[in-house]
Amino acid sequence: MSEPSSPLADTREAAHIRPIWLVRKSRERRYWLNVVLLLATVVTTVIVGAHLQYNFNHNLPAFGTETYTLPLSSHLARTVFHDSGPIEIELPFPMKWVIANPGQLLLGIPFAIMLMGILLAHELGHFLYCEHYGVYATLPYFLPGPFVSPIGTFGAVIRIKSPIRSRQALFDIGIAGPIAGFVLGVPVLLCGLALSKPLTPQAAGSLIWFGYPPIFYLLHGLVKVLLPHTPALGAMYLHPIAVAAWVGMLATSLNLLPGGQLDGGHIVYAVEPRAHRWATWTTVTVLTLLSFHWPGWLLWAVILAITGWRHPPVPPWPHLSRGRRAMSLVAVAILALTWVPAPIVGVGW
Repeated sequence: MSEPSSPLADTREAAHIRPIWLVRKSRERRYWLNVVLLLATVVTTVIVGAHLQYNFNHNLPAFGTETYTLPLSSHLARTVFHDSGPIEIELPFPMKWVIANPGQLLLGIPFAIMLMGILLAHELGHFLYCEHYGVYATLPYFLPGPFVSPIGTFGAVIRIKSPIRSRQALFDIGIAGPIAGFVLGVPVLLCGLALSKPLTPQAAGSLIWFGYPPIFYLLHGLVKVLLPHTPALGAMYLHPIAVAAWVGMLATSLNLLPGGQLDGGHIVYAVEPRAHRWATWTTVTVLTLLSFHWPGWLLWAVILAITGWRHPPVPPWPHLSRGRRAMSLVAVAILALTWVPAPIVGVGW
C-alpha cells in the first residue's frame, strides 16, 4: 500500500516536523502450554485411533462405551443422585481397552497423524497469514479430549492478540484456515474411502453413526470409478483414516458458519461489515430451528448468541478488492460441500 500524500501545502513547513517512529517491542511466545497440549492430544488421538483400527481389522463395532464407577462417598451419592450404591457412567473413550491392550497402540498412529494434520493445517493457515500481516497470534493450542470425546480431541485453536489493521488482512486470515484444512482433507478422505470395506452384521452395532456431507458422496463416486467393487457409502465400514477426514470436514463446516467470530463471521465482516450482525442473527435462528432435527445445533446457536453479536473493530478502508470478494464464493462452496444437517445420526448411549 502506497504512502498517503502529505496534507501540507507548503513543503517548507515539513522541515520543522521531525518524524516520530513508534517501535513496538516484539512479544515473546511461550511454548510450554502448546507443547503439553500437543503431546496430550497425540496420546488421546493415538488411543482412539488404535481402538478404531483394532475394531476395523476384526469387524467389530467402531464406537462403543466403557463403564466407569464414580469415586463418590455414599453420603454424597445419596445427596446428589438419591442412590447409596456405586454410581456408574458410560463414556466413549477406550481407556480400559488400551490399558488391557497396550501393544495395540501403534495401530492408532495413522489416524492421529491424519486427524491432527488436518487440524494443524487449518490453524497454520490462520497463523501464517497473521505472520504475513504482522498480527500477533499464538501457535495452535490442541485440545485433548480424554474420557468424553469419542475422537480423542476437541480440535485446535489459535488466539489473535493484536488488532487486525485492514479488511484485506481479516479476510485472508479468516479464509486461509478453512481452505488449508479442506485441501488436506480431500486426499485424506480419498485414501480413507479407498481403504474402507463393506459393513458386516457383526460391525453394525456401533453406537455412533455419521451423517455424510456432499463431499463424501462426490469423492465416493470418484473412488467407485477407480475401484468398482467399492461398497455403497451407506453400507461401508469407514476406515479410521476416513473417520479422521470426516472430523476434519465437520470442523471446517463449523468454522465457516457465517456469524460471530468464527472464520465465516470474519469473512462476512471483511466483505461487508454492516452485514455481520444480520448474518449472525440469521445463523442463530437457522441453527435453533435445525436443533429440532439434530440437538447439537442448539449448542452452537447458544455459543453464537452469547459471543457473536459484536466483532472486533477493523478499519473500513480500503474496501475489499474484487478478487477477494470473488474468493468469498470459495468459502461458500466449501461450506456447502462439508456441511451436513445431522452430523451424527445415531447415538446408542
